[in-house]
Amino acid sequence: MRIEAYTQVQQLYNNKNTAKLKKETSRSFSDQLQISSVGKDIQTAKQAVINSPDIREDITASIKEQIDAGTYSVSGESFAEKLFEKYNSAL
Repeated sequence: MRIEAYTQVQQLYNNKNTAKLKKETSRSFSDQLQISSVGKDIQTAKQAVINSPDIREDITASIKEQIDAGTYSVSGESFAEKLFEKYNSAL
């Protein structure tokens, strides 16, 4: 097998591709994108979620203070009741 012949063929192929690209680029096409109103609403909602904080400090601040002070306590009965409610609502 001759490597020279392969490189010559490859050079010819590459030259044809560049000529083809030049012809295609001389035409002018424009792409258009249209977003529906539902799509715009989804984008707005996604942006609102991105901008909102992950942790709601107004709710967690008082619990965090109680934990730091060592005064936070959870009733075992209330925890079990809420756990049972969540379990029943999932069924």
